[in-house]
Amino acid sequence: MTSIAVRIRRVGLPRLLVHLSVLVIVVIWLIPTLGILVTSIRDKDQITTAGWWTAFTSSTQTEAARLAEPSTARQEGSSHVISGSVFEGDAGGTVRYFGTRVADPDEFPAGQTADLGDGETLVVNEDGSYIHSSSVPFDGERGRRVYLAVATPPVFTLDNYRTVLTSQGIGQAFVNSLTVAVPATIIPILIAAFAAYALSWMAFPGRALLIALVVGLIVVPLQMSLIPLLRMYNDIGSLLGVSSRSYVGIWLAHAAFGMPLAIYLLRNYIAGLPKEIIESARVDGASDFEIFMKIVLPLSFPALASFAIFQFLWTWNDLLVAMVFLGTGRDQLVLTGALNALLGSQGGKWEILTASAFITIIVPLLVFFALQRYLVRGLLAGSVKGG
Repeated sequence: MTSIAVRIRRVGLPRLLVHLSVLVIVVIWLIPTLGILVTSIRDKDQITTAGWWTAFTSSTQTEAARLAEPSTARQEGSSHVISGSVFEGDAGGTVRYFGTRVADPDEFPAGQTADLGDGETLVVNEDGSYIHSSSVPFDGERGRRVYLAVATPPVFTLDNYRTVLTSQGIGQAFVNSLTVAVPATIIPILIAAFAAYALSWMAFPGRALLIALVVGLIVVPLQMSLIPLLRMYNDIGSLLGVSSRSYVGIWLAHAAFGMPLAIYLLRNYIAGLPKEIIESARVDGASDFEIFMKIVLPLSFPALASFAIFQFLWTWNDLLVAMVFLGTGRDQLVLTGALNALLGSQGGKWEILTASAFITIIVPLLVFFALQRYLVRGLLAGSVKGG
């Protein structure tokens, strides 16, 4: 306790509270993702019987089994005996309890001889073997039904992913999402980088007005202008002979609505670069294009990465624009659309839904963790000083 108190005083209580708060937020966000991952690789029968947090321990589920037919009974002394196993084929597990009533499957522990009355006894062992004996011949044509509490070891499989990628259309939707997200991320970055440099280091009339216009366009919602944009694109497409159901339309739509934020972020960062570097390059005879390509662009990578994260996540998770510009056909759906369709057709198959959901989030996670070290640096650039 003394060492903990000394450590708290050394670190500082406010700083410790900040660290604990961040840790709690991380755990809150991590638990659902971990749950989706674990569920997506579990056996479908175990998903329905126990939560994902029990995936690494044996799970107990109630099963029904029917003993062998009375015609298989054999005489052993004064008793008639039927024996066998309650497990069929490759099924297995460990029997914990058994019973003869569906309302009480835990009536008898495994290995205990149950007295069923009228000289009839039954014992079911942990390995599933049983001995059903009676002092009088068995009657009826079917064997007695018993109910078991069976503990099965954890089963993990990749069949859920194979099913999703091959037979549920997610594989094609994955390719469609990549085809949409990658160009829709690159195009606005390329254009916005040139615009941000011009608004930062090139003097021309109306520059301040353009900057104010860019800031104002950030708050324009895509949904408000989607219909006019689609009509304009259809009119232009009819003149040029371009189909409205194409990737070109969705690339232009995402690029147009990502451009204001891209220009704003990059302009703040580029304007904060040391003025001496730009002036020295100009004194040495470098043109604006050379300054941009050889000096500004390499130094602006944190800002480029920051916007790339946001733009990629927005386009990857988009559903509305994709449905409008690509359509809702099976070969046209992006991942969000395909997952939405699965919710209607496979609503009760959690192994399919969780595998599809994890496929949907794995690429954004990789992009974020690959570029996250540049995120804060790019966002905060220009917040203290600017050009």
